[in-house]
Amino acid sequence: MTADFTTCDLFDADETLQSVSLQLLDLGGRPRFSGEIRTISCYRDNGLVKSVLNSAGEGAVLVVDGEGSLDSALMGDLIAAAAVENGWAGVVINGAVRDRVELAKLPLGVKALGSNPRKSAKDGRGEVDVPVEFGGVQFVPGKQLWADEDGILVEPA
Repeated sequence: MTADFTTCDLFDADETLQSVSLQLLDLGGRPRFSGEIRTISCYRDNGLVKSVLNSAGEGAVLVVDGEGSLDSALMGDLIAAAAVENGWAGVVINGAVRDRVELAKLPLGVKALGSNPRKSAKDGRGEVDVPVEFGGVQFVPGKQLWADEDGILVEPA
């Protein structure tokens, strides 16, 4: 299933959209995805990521600000599979993932800085559904996000 938009066309139609300047890799099986934003702010701890992606996604996109750390993965294949089962459209991570081969097989949008096989802590430290900012864009829970092979656009706050 392919979404019926391109970020280039969306931006041409509405230049008030925010464009993420950070160059994230397409690592999921669905490079084009969109949905309402949910957020997590955390550092080297994926306890909240696991918890949130194991809840009903209803087509939302989880934006995780891992502070750009590539020291450990904030999501792997098991958490991503749970996201698919729970109806999430995608995950955008300012940080690392793991299990790249398996992530590419899942019908889930996944954008991240890179990968690292190292697990993260699982203490649940961080914040859920708070505004986060990276790549020159503020991600506000409840706003819309569109992502494809050209990049990520976000509804202005």
